[in-house]
Amino acid sequence: MTTKAREIMTAERTCANETDTVQSAASTMQRLGVGALPICGQDNKLKGMITDRDIVIKVVADGKDSSSVTVGELQQPEAVTIGADDDADEILATMREHKVRRLPVIDGNELVGVIALADVAKALDNPTTGQLVDVLSTSG
Repeated sequence: MTTKAREIMTAERTCANETDTVQSAASTMQRLGVGALPICGQDNKLKGMITDRDIVIKVVADGKDSSSVTVGELQQPEAVTIGADDDADEILATMREHKVRRLPVIDGNELVGVIALADVAKALDNPTTGQLVDVLSTSG
């Protein structure tokens, strides 16, 4: 039987709103002990992800004020997602193709969780080193 995203995802669905400040999103990440949050719009639709790396590279390193930059200013042009019933191979392929280590998991149009590369690695019976290194070497 193939492992599905819904079986290995983290079911936490806390979003950063696109109008939140980056400082607020970072505080939420700290409180939850996570390195990324889905970004949701005023319409409650998924807009993308914000990561701790985004904050460091696009805000801190550029000398911007995290209390004045909004999460929406950092979001990608398109939200990359994975379906709740997609299998581990599809998850890895999507991560590799889009150069990401975390994906929001959707069921229909609803955000149901987030899956990280580490979740996939732990769930696979015998992930090949090549599969994991390939995703790691192409993701940001």
